[in-house]
Amino acid sequence: MEQTYAVIGAGPSGLAAARNLQRQGLAWEGYELGPGVGGLWDIDAPRSTVYESAHLISSKHTTEFREFPMRAGTPDYPSHRELLAYFRDFAAHFDLVPGFRFHTEVTAVVPHPGGGMLVTSTGPGGERTVHHAGILVANGTLSEPHVPALPGRFDGELIHTSVYKRAQVLAGKRVLIVGAGNSGCDIAVDAVHHAASVDLSVRRGYHFVPKYVLGRPADTLNQGRPLPPRVKQAIDSRLLKLFTGDPVRFGLPKPDHKIYESHPVVNSLVLHHLGHGDITVRPDVERLDGDGVRFRDGSRGAYDVVVLATGYRLHYPFLDPALLRWAGPGTAPDLYLNIFTPAHRDLFVLGMIEASGIGWQGRYEQAELVAAYLRARRDDPAAAAALEARAAGPRPDLSGGYRYLGLERMSYYVNKDAYRRAVRAETEALAGPPAAAQGVPAGTSR
Repeated sequence: MEQTYAVIGAGPSGLAAARNLQRQGLAWEGYELGPGVGGLWDIDAPRSTVYESAHLISSKHTTEFREFPMRAGTPDYPSHRELLAYFRDFAAHFDLVPGFRFHTEVTAVVPHPGGGMLVTSTGPGGERTVHHAGILVANGTLSEPHVPALPGRFDGELIHTSVYKRAQVLAGKRVLIVGAGNSGCDIAVDAVHHAASVDLSVRRGYHFVPKYVLGRPADTLNQGRPLPPRVKQAIDSRLLKLFTGDPVRFGLPKPDHKIYESHPVVNSLVLHHLGHGDITVRPDVERLDGDGVRFRDGSRGAYDVVVLATGYRLHYPFLDPALLRWAGPGTAPDLYLNIFTPAHRDLFVLGMIEASGIGWQGRYEQAELVAAYLRARRDDPAAAAALEARAAGPRPDLSGGYRYLGLERMSYYVNKDAYRRAVRAETEALAGPPAAAQGVPAGTSR
């Protein structure tokens, strides 16, 4: 019986992993906590963090898997419902669903003395431990909330965006949203239609990018040869001033960085509502204060609900951090191309990238590289060993010339063009005779 590779997660990266193992004729088995494929895009899944109004912030044109375009008629910026249907269609088309164990949580992954990894999971059949040839970890980056320790006490309701689902829970309430990233701005726009008042506490300035420029999705412009960073920043900054104006005039702080040096906010509606007085900007929070909040400038506001839009942390609780060369909170695992760990040749991480415009195709190419490497270990050991040597060496520059902010959420940020070039170059270096089989039916090794 052929030993399988384990895929942890059935979201976009997990589906890409399963599909590329299938393409290379490598047997696999998947583990997914939720009831089906889709990952966080299934709003009813146990650790989903999407909300009813959630849509893509990148357009379908730059996000979809190249080998499986979204259906004709899909809007430029699909909702979570349309995206869940897309992933279900993808999985059904390539017959991936039978290969996953759903309602199953991976609790431990440890190296096996003879090679490969032992995966312990709990699911409908109870606890189970299986020896797999290798592990492709694709459990996502947006499931473990980052909840800051705010001093003081709050008498109202304090929630993180990870548990927010519908704007109706804010009806008639005085709402403070802490953080003005993409989720915070989305929820602020939701809240203005229901809440008694909406304040937005902002620590630093952001660059706001509209979803449409000249009638086209903004991320579909300039899709040819990338411009040098300083040229692109100069041009796009001028374009933003033409289309969205200067956010500082709405009371927002001036950004302490150039555009693309931190992830931009793809939401111009929040500026619309700021301009109409529906949302009020407040400074950073100093402390919780009974029925309200005190801010850094000495001012105070009374609130019924405080929503922490404070982002997420990387979360691999089933792995020893040493296997990922991970120093812990505030950092990202030290992985070659954010995928390969020199600590174990049978362990791979997929989806631990953030980049403006990288889309799911960028994740698919990660999976393509891992599957090509695993095939090369079987068919071309010299090529596989050459990649392992590079993975143990100096890290390539994946910034594309941009000077990213030194923030925790930016610790695994890359430039999409530089990153995809590097990943494709490694895949091409591993290229050899096509796999004898174009697919091993998922789950046949059970």
